[in-house]
Amino acid sequence: MTIELNIGRLRGFVTAFAELLEGNPPEAKVLCDGGALLQQLVAVDDWLPDTYALARPERYQQYLLHADSAERFSIVSFVWGPGQATPIHDHTVWGLVGMLRGAEYSQAYKAGADGCLRPDGAAVKLLPGMVEAVSPSVGDIHKVCNAFPDQASVSIHVYGANIGAVRRSVYAEDGSSKPFISGYSNSQLPNIWDLSSELKNT
Repeated sequence: MTIELNIGRLRGFVTAFAELLEGNPPEAKVLCDGGALLQQLVAVDDWLPDTYALARPERYQQYLLHADSAERFSIVSFVWGPGQATPIHDHTVWGLVGMLRGAEYSQAYKAGADGCLRPDGAAVKLLPGMVEAVSPSVGDIHKVCNAFPDQASVSIHVYGANIGAVRRSVYAEDGSSKPFISGYSNSQLPNIWDLSSELKNT
């Protein structure tokens, strides 16, 4: 059975998140209320176009789904091929991670007195419908990997900036770091604003 794509879910999420950010609320409210919005979005898997869920064998993919015109937030689909993982990295802005398909492990890291990075608690396993927050205020350094060695996983991320243009860092376990700017894997955005087909049916 073919499930009809419901891109309107993403459009509604964009609109609701923009409304949440009106008035510049405190970060704690963004993470709480925004996390609830993201949880609603990833609770149903019928809206992400296939183009933005394609795994590649060479590395994980970061597809931009929406960038706010004022760069207050961006929405990205991360697609993990079998066994793929990030290096240890930071974000420098708040972020929300919602699991849509498959599963992933998120391992937080913390610097010790000697400056070396060590795992901070056990890795968190994210399953479909679950949401996790990252931020310099709540813990910003982690490593993420696909929980499956034989299938792709997809998570939806929301960040408090145009994340593909943010200067960030990757880390070695000795605490040394290298700067990077992630960019995006796609050159086109999903068309969430064309309502012509929907309006024809009203």
